Amino acid sequence: MPALPGLRRYLGFLSFLGVLSASAVLLQAEGLATLLTGGGLSVFLVVAVASRVALTWGHGVLSGRFAASVRDGLRRRLLGSSSDRAGVVATQITRGVDATDSYLTGYLPSLVVSVVVPVAVVVRLFTTDLVSALVVVVTLPLIPVFAILVGKHSKASVQWRLLTKLGGHFLDVVRGLGTLKVFGRASAQASTVRAMASAHADATLKTLRVAFLSSLVLELVATLSVALVAVPIGFRLLSGGLDARTALLVLILTPEAYLPLRAAGAKFHAAAEGLTALREALAVPVISSCTAAARTRRRGAPSVVFDRVSVWYGGVPALSEVDLSVAAGSRIALVGPSGSGKSTLLAVLLGFVTPTSGRVLVDGVDLRSLDRAAWLAEVAWVPQRPTLFRESLGANVTLGLPSADVRAAARAAALDSVAAGLPAGFDTQIGELGEVLSAGQRQRVGLARALARSSAGLVLLDEPTARLDSRTEEAVLSATRRLLPGRTAVLVAHRPAMVGLAERVVELREGRVCTEVAA
Repeated sequence: MPALPGLRRYLGFLSFLGVLSASAVLLQAEGLATLLTGGGLSVFLVVAVASRVALTWGHGVLSGRFAASVRDGLRRRLLGSSSDRAGVVATQITRGVDATDSYLTGYLPSLVVSVVVPVAVVVRLFTTDLVSALVVVVTLPLIPVFAILVGKHSKASVQWRLLTKLGGHFLDVVRGLGTLKVFGRASAQASTVRAMASAHADATLKTLRVAFLSSLVLELVATLSVALVAVPIGFRLLSGGLDARTALLVLILTPEAYLPLRAAGAKFHAAAEGLTALREALAVPVISSCTAAARTRRRGAPSVVFDRVSVWYGGVPALSEVDLSVAAGSRIALVGPSGSGKSTLLAVLLGFVTPTSGRVLVDGVDLRSLDRAAWLAEVAWVPQRPTLFRESLGANVTLGLPSADVRAAARAAALDSVAAGLPAGFDTQIGELGEVLSAGQRQRVGLARALARSSAGLVLLDEPTARLDSRTEEAVLSATRRLLPGRTAVLVAHRPAMVGLAERVVELREGRVCTEVAA
């Protein structure tokens, strides 16, 4: 919760509105008691009623604006996370972030009001009728106590975990549906998804049962508590031990003491899923973003130094105390078996992964202190599988660089021949994930993107020729040769042709630098 921007200010405003609400409740009770005992319509009663309406509106506006800012911040945080669980993140961004609304606009304001209003009412009761005040003080804690006892059986957190698990698994199934059909596992996965959906439905029904039980218990406790005050008041009024105005004032104020606690208890179950989603979203590791004190570096080919860099994933080391230097304008190739840490090393350079220990120096400056946006503008990156979007071919090439020369970059990447074979050339809509292009053509789009970044001083290539035939590989290598001159380059390579582009070859094994030789 402390990670939420503006939370303290929001709670401060809620507390201020809670104090005003308590004052309005007391004024309304005084005015009603006067009106019902024949004292006439009081100005205080009109002001109190109008104030409660205005405060309710103010609560809604304030809570809505704060919740909107929190939802925006959470979505940005999740989109900028380093998590590779796409299905879980998608569920968190959509259903999870929306679920926080009931917590931020419903439960949290009710919780603040439930602290302020009952205290004000009890203080006023002590000055009005000591016996009734003592009864309220004794019975008032019963509502939160019973709410806690019933709430312990709530399955809202289990319900949310099942939903995120279902969302992640369903996305994996959809992505791999073709493979599942080929191997005859589609029906088995359909049964798995159906079982997970049933488990989520069961957890939802259990949560609803607890919510209804909680509402019943809280209403019963509040009703009995009010009765413990009302019955003695009636007898004392009949015996002449209490005047009518005081009796009415006590009877009007007593339910107001229990009402905020009942409202908070009722809204807890609706907000429990949102609270769980909020906690998970705030616990998601994010890629470090630039700050006001972030530094910038000179343009051009940078020197890069890995100083005892280690990266751990869930207790498993991906990189272990890597020491590596790359001089400005030089080219190195990273080789080694799969899982040796090559792609992780590139992810560290890109800022996608923060080192568990050690540091990366760029021109002698810690990478974490650099302005991230300015740094990424200096990097040309070609991943193993370039991500293409439902846009035109030209828009995919100039991704993030609308002023780039599409045709020059495409010509250098041997992509112009591909564009010539499409119905509308560079204006052809290539569909989701580049569905109209082959693997080699998608790889050329990735290279064309890198070539379009003419000002980039660092080139990162993550096995760009993997899964390509020899003819397509030669076209990609030819484009890569045009990309490298005058730039610092780190190449992840398995094939000898890609290794031949480097000046030095560094072998990684089990996250450590094993050997380093000249190419």
